[in-house]
Amino acid sequence: MKTKQDVIQWIEDNKGAFTQISDGIWANPEICWKEFKASKLLADYLEAQGFRITWDVASIATAFVAEWGQGYPIIGLAGEYDALSGLSQKNQPIQEPLVEGGLGHGCGHNLLGTGCMATAAAVKAWLEATGTRGKVRYYGCPAEERGGGKTFMARQGAFDDLDAAFNFHPGHLNSPLKGSDVGVNGIIFRYHGTSSHAGSAPHLGRSALDAVELMNVGVNYLREHVPGDVRIHYVITKGGDAPNIVPALAEVWYYIRAHLPNELDDVTERVRKVAEGAALMTDTQVEEIFEDACTSVLNNHHLADLQYEAMKIVGPIIFTDQEQAYAKKINDSYAKGTLEGLAKTNHLPKKYMDQALVGDNFPALDIDDVFTGSTDVGDLSWKAPVSMLVTTCWPSGAPAHTWGVVATGAMSIGHKGMLHAAKTMAVTALDLYSDPTLLKKVRQEFEKAINEFPYKCPLPDHIQPPSYKQEA
Repeated sequence: MKTKQDVIQWIEDNKGAFTQISDGIWANPEICWKEFKASKLLADYLEAQGFRITWDVASIATAFVAEWGQGYPIIGLAGEYDALSGLSQKNQPIQEPLVEGGLGHGCGHNLLGTGCMATAAAVKAWLEATGTRGKVRYYGCPAEERGGGKTFMARQGAFDDLDAAFNFHPGHLNSPLKGSDVGVNGIIFRYHGTSSHAGSAPHLGRSALDAVELMNVGVNYLREHVPGDVRIHYVITKGGDAPNIVPALAEVWYYIRAHLPNELDDVTERVRKVAEGAALMTDTQVEEIFEDACTSVLNNHHLADLQYEAMKIVGPIIFTDQEQAYAKKINDSYAKGTLEGLAKTNHLPKKYMDQALVGDNFPALDIDDVFTGSTDVGDLSWKAPVSMLVTTCWPSGAPAHTWGVVATGAMSIGHKGMLHAAKTMAVTALDLYSDPTLLKKVRQEFEKAINEFPYKCPLPDHIQPPSYKQEA
């Protein structure tokens, strides 16, 4: 196994094992920090391939590193495998949960984690066959959806010696990314008041719920006075026990998002002032509980261009008429305008608008775009050059974090997109191992960016990841 075509064929020859692992993770969805089955499935496969496994990275029970090889360069693959609440869905194009209110892979992390694993295994096979010097690492990264596993791993130094890294995400088309996502701070504001009988002695109470509601009103006025890419959203997680008792405890959970770290810090401080003001107005006390955070994404443009060249070698994804019909049925179930909205966001050319699945490859379509979602890949991207890759695993009109994504995650549509990503990342990795000048250009771009905006971990020092044990 010496050529790029050999590596592509190796992934194709081993696709049965990869789809079996991916489907196993899909069938056993696990929430953030508790991905015990998924992480073990991935680690067991890599250990069987000869990788050295290290568990409990950054003191996270479901985080691991699998490494093979010696010397430099060191290329990393960042896999994810956590699911989402309330998105259980049968493997069919009609919305119907497997378990009412259960978990589901509504962002395709079963494909993401396995696709990156397949890349690592293919690169290892090539390094071994050719005698090429270098290391390949697979990072098992938990809690991307909530918690920021990679942020804790970055703080510990898990990515510090990487020369470059890859991450792919299931999506609506095949393209490397050059744009960015915003950073986020997740904070709970918990108010402590005084309980009293709401009917006979309300004047003796100090309502923590009033404080929460006044804070939310204040933040809603703040929205007018922040940059356009800032997003602030919340959910009241506790509001009292009964209407005839003045609530002594209430809390609201905020996500505060902004692109540049200094902007995020500034907006977060303004939200804190609103929280303090609400406490003053209600004669209550406010407690801040910092939950999680991640940094904006720094996509490497040189690496993105290399991935597009690799995509051209791999070729397009060929979807069958049956797969197109399956995807169209999912598309048709969403509200009018959903497909058009997604096409605009993804910069999909108009000629593809009638395709329920888009199999062609595109160069980066998102240059200078700042998407207002967030991912902890951002913290990896400030530690090593990364170009996120998206491949077609979903119908063109199915938004992320919805049932239609789950419905393609354990069948041929999702499988094809996952394997396409694995082949693309593997071919690109071969370029970096084989041609030092390419890696030098990638590193020069990266180092210029981090010199201009040095990385600072967004997590306060005292924040530690949750600790869970696997249930019997």
